Amino acid sequence: MAVLLPRVTLLGGPIPAAAVVAYGTAVGVCIDVDHFLIARLKTGDWDAVRFCLADPRAAVVDQSAIFDPGDVGVLSRLLSHVAIAGLAVPAIALASVPLAIVTGAVLYAHLLADLVWDRRLLAAHADAADSIEDLARTFG
Repeated sequence: MAVLLPRVTLLGGPIPAAAVVAYGTAVGVCIDVDHFLIARLKTGDWDAVRFCLADPRAAVVDQSAIFDPGDVGVLSRLLSHVAIAGLAVPAIALASVPLAIVTGAVLYAHLLADLVWDRRLLAAHADAADSIEDLARTFG
């Protein structure tokens, strides 16, 4: 990505390519913090945060153990990601257009990967579900 863009600068100062890669990685991972906020809104508690604080390894090794089905929900998560990207990219562009392009590209790739994953899961669950209500409970 850094090769395709003009030198990434922030407020007039150059940013090393390694820092741009580290930034992109952080953006791609940190976008998922919204899952905890969505789960809090849906469940009324911070159990997922407590679980990760008690077992930080789970956040890397076994993410499926963090949330119960329906705690986050596919549509809530995707909507949140789109809203965050739609606000973050223009805001970052005020300081650095190349950095905003990196941010937008990383968030686009993240959202696309989420959609591909969700489509795969939906197809698998649709084959096994007894009804549309089963799917709604799973993907709420």
